[in-house]
Amino acid sequence: MFDSVWKYAEALQLVVKECKPKTKIVDICEKGDAFIREQTGNMYKNAKRKIERGVAFPTCLSVNNTVCHFSPLASDTSELQEGDMVKIDMGCHIDGFIAVVAHTHVVQEGLVNDRKADVIAAANTAAEVALRLVRPGKKNKDVTDAIQKVAAAYDCKIVEGVLSHQLKQFVIDGNKVILSVSNPDTRVDDAEFEENEVYAVDIVASTGEGKPKLLDEKQTTIYKRAVDKNYHLKMKTSRFIFSEINQKFPILPFTARALEEKRARLGLVECVNHDLLQPYPVLHEKPGDYVAHIKFTVLLMPNGSDRITLHPLQKLQPTKTIDDPEIKGWLALGTKTKKKGGGKKKKGKKNEDDKADAEPMDASKTDAAAS
Repeated sequence: MFDSVWKYAEALQLVVKECKPKTKIVDICEKGDAFIREQTGNMYKNAKRKIERGVAFPTCLSVNNTVCHFSPLASDTSELQEGDMVKIDMGCHIDGFIAVVAHTHVVQEGLVNDRKADVIAAANTAAEVALRLVRPGKKNKDVTDAIQKVAAAYDCKIVEGVLSHQLKQFVIDGNKVILSVSNPDTRVDDAEFEENEVYAVDIVASTGEGKPKLLDEKQTTIYKRAVDKNYHLKMKTSRFIFSEINQKFPILPFTARALEEKRARLGLVECVNHDLLQPYPVLHEKPGDYVAHIKFTVLLMPNGSDRITLHPLQKLQPTKTIDDPEIKGWLALGTKTKKKGGGKKKKGKKNEDDKADAEPMDASKTDAAAS
């Protein structure tokens, strides 16, 4: 697990540096994936058994009102522009132990302000609250309610349809989930978090309505094999592509860029139509809306919650501040539980040890903490 953490951190840093005006989005996505493949490929070469490793979720760059999953084909010419708000989403694994991350970066120098800062601060503060509530003994519905309240404090909405999943070995979408927004159309089972579980906490906030739409199915390029489904495909091209997928990407999500493009365009359609593949659609809010995405991997350890994927944000100057006492209370919670009994503490270290165990977040400094 921790080997994959180091590789994700280096890969994300590389992708953020590549986010410059006039840079093709597909080129940045390719660099992110190639870096992960190269770095993980250099690990465990002399292991006694074969250890699978590499990309756990393809690099995506979703810009401005595009919510998620934009990872275009090689023929796409989309470029980043000055002032674009970019959601970077990626993941890697070692032996099926997955680390995923999403980070929001504005293509500009200096301070980020106005509504762009509001929505990034909303997602970041909601993530900080979620970190403090995703811990053993707490319930998934508590997190759902809390993150919506945080977003509202910044006059933003949590985007509907986003699920935070439990992670297991080679499983990126475990059965235990946290719903982003409660509504009658989307229901999940109530669940209690337990020690030694791992979660991908996924927070997406919007300055718009938070009800994204699929505008063009042709933009979808990320898929995952539905391992419980079988069907005898009719087209030769479909069978060829499906065989390639089963060999190269039998479990985790992949990008269609990794397949031969002309054959993939034809073959993937039949595979999706017969539920052999699960598509990850590219969704959009309305033009002019801004969307921010923060995702992190958290380990629920006996002594508290360990957030293992993180990247510092740009300096923010939101138009809103947190005044709600309940949100301040959540942010004041520690991510660690205090040590019980045990050995003697060194003289003069008592207060320092307790402080290190607590790690509270000062609600009056959420803007600074997000910078």
